[in-house]
Amino acid sequence: MSEDIDITRALKAAISTGRVEFGVSQTEKAVKGGKAQMVICADNCPSKFLTGNKDVKVHIYGGNNMELGGACGVPYSVSALAIIDKGTSNILTL
Repeated sequence: MSEDIDITRALKAAISTGRVEFGVSQTEKAVKGGKAQMVICADNCPSKFLTGNKDVKVHIYGGNNMELGGACGVPYSVSALAIIDKGTSNILTL
């Protein structure tokens, strides 16, 4: 359970102090453009491109897209997100 607390805190720090792209298509664009430092996918993310990508670090979040959206503190579901700039978070250590 402590991992969930850490990832939630790290996600919120990255979102508030860094730059994050939400959504499968935006995340895929960031990966293809070489901008993504890391990708976080919900465990029900529909994109095989993202979940199987070897060009960037991929973390599968231990919850579905609704839970990932909640962890990000946004009022919508999030299947995938790209960390462009981690800001003050330690998210890249996952």
